[in-house]
Amino acid sequence: MQIEEVFVVGAGFMGNGIAQMAALAGYKVQMCDLEAERLDAGMDEIERSLGKLLSRDKITGEQYDATKANLETTPVLADAASAHLVVEAIPEKLDLKKDIFARLDEVCREEAILATNTSAISITSIASATERPDRVVGTHFFGPVPVMRLCEIISGLRTSASTFETADAWARSVGKETVLVRRDHAGFIANRINIPGSLEAVRLVEEGSATPGEIDLAVAFGAENGIGPMLIMDNAGLDVTFNTAMAIYEDTGNPRFYPPPLLRRMLAANVLGRKTGKGFYSYETRVDNAEEKI
Repeated sequence: MQIEEVFVVGAGFMGNGIAQMAALAGYKVQMCDLEAERLDAGMDEIERSLGKLLSRDKITGEQYDATKANLETTPVLADAASAHLVVEAIPEKLDLKKDIFARLDEVCREEAILATNTSAISITSIASATERPDRVVGTHFFGPVPVMRLCEIISGLRTSASTFETADAWARSVGKETVLVRRDHAGFIANRINIPGSLEAVRLVEEGSATPGEIDLAVAFGAENGIGPMLIMDNAGLDVTFNTAMAIYEDTGNPRFYPPPLLRRMLAANVLGRKTGKGFYSYETRVDNAEEKI
């Protein structure tokens, strides 16, 4: 099956980035969210990102115009009916994802591929909500999607070879370098390795051994992207880190994946990072350098 139409479920940090890259690559894209405010915010972010790429000569004016022309928004999930590929990018909660996949299974064409951008949840568990587990696959992008080049392609227990190969080819067509994860285990590769380090960084802040800025400077010094774990968590959302860690903890029972008290308290206070204006850094006046708040 040739992929021409892509439907993205979720207009947040990851969803709008995936929609942007698919539209930039020439696909017809619909970005869906139930709340009009989130759709508007998602489109605003895409325009901001495209404008930044244009100003830096990363894309041409023609690409800018074509990308915007390829993008539509909708609050109606049933509009996924004509899509060849659906990419779900909603919060990391299994019940939410299973509900969306069950509904997509009812409205999507029989041959459509249903992909999930989950950071850690079992693809097999998500696929169990559908009658097409062979056409469910993981496409784990990293944020910010227009900047980060990696995408993990994850096979569920019943994902077909054709689905796996098609998802891989599509991710590469939108400019990503892919890593193939053929065994469905929580956390896949990158987060199975990175999450313990991120949680240890939170513990260092919690015990007063280092500030968020000191940790980011130490970890990112000399790195190409220049971004440390505290800023990565703030960008993605501390709730995303928490849910990812819990998914791996619940799957493995390994205590090193259990979120430390400080992270749990920050969630309780709705201190979730950039999207709430405060995380390990403050974003009320932040441009390039964050003011430390924790």
